[in-house]
Amino acid sequence: MSIKNLKVLLAEDDESLGMLLFEYLKAKGLDVEHVKDGVAAFNAFKKSTFDICIFDVMMPKEDGFTLAKRIRATDKSTPIIFLTAKSLKEDIIEGFLIGADDYMTKPFSMEELLLRIDAIMRRVKTGNNNEDVEFFDIGKYSFDVKKQVITINEKTQKLTTKESELLRLLCINMNGLLERNYALENIWQEDSYFNARSMDVYITKLRKYLKEDPQIEIINIHGKGFKLVVP
Repeated sequence: MSIKNLKVLLAEDDESLGMLLFEYLKAKGLDVEHVKDGVAAFNAFKKSTFDICIFDVMMPKEDGFTLAKRIRATDKSTPIIFLTAKSLKEDIIEGFLIGADDYMTKPFSMEELLLRIDAIMRRVKTGNNNEDVEFFDIGKYSFDVKKQVITINEKTQKLTTKESELLRLLCINMNGLLERNYALENIWQEDSYFNARSMDVYITKLRKYLKEDPQIEIINIHGKGFKLVVP
């Protein structure tokens, strides 16, 4: 899909980077509102409707995580990308727990940011149209749903039916939340303690199968479910 004319809320306190991002995105046809702190960003968000938000994590008055939490309290769907100088796994996980759609560590290329915006907007537009997809690209892996096989570098791993069904649901919700209850009811037909423990075992197995691509993670969102994080 074309991302021209997308309305973007950009919150970045670094004056040079903020202006660079503003000018680059404007040149690519996006409609950008640039603010320099979390409070100004929240006020801007309340006053207008945006297609996507790009928030620096470390900002004056209110940091990006706090800002995102306030937005997610009333808006669950507007995509959020975090920009940060931090590369710690804990910070990345915290960002996704809050409800981020993507996370970019500085320094990054403008072209990559544009590609990630495009990928997120495609997911938003597609919604659940992935229900009938038979092949998924998962980082360096390919997943054949019908054959129940994942492949990397010509090496294949045959999956059990439940492993395949669980991976399929994770792929449909790629980089989004797969709710635990939803998965249990769809695959096990019952949300019970024993089925939940069984699903945890299958998640562990899927992590093992996908370990050859270190950029892929299946994150446990405590009390909610799982997120398949794919760059």
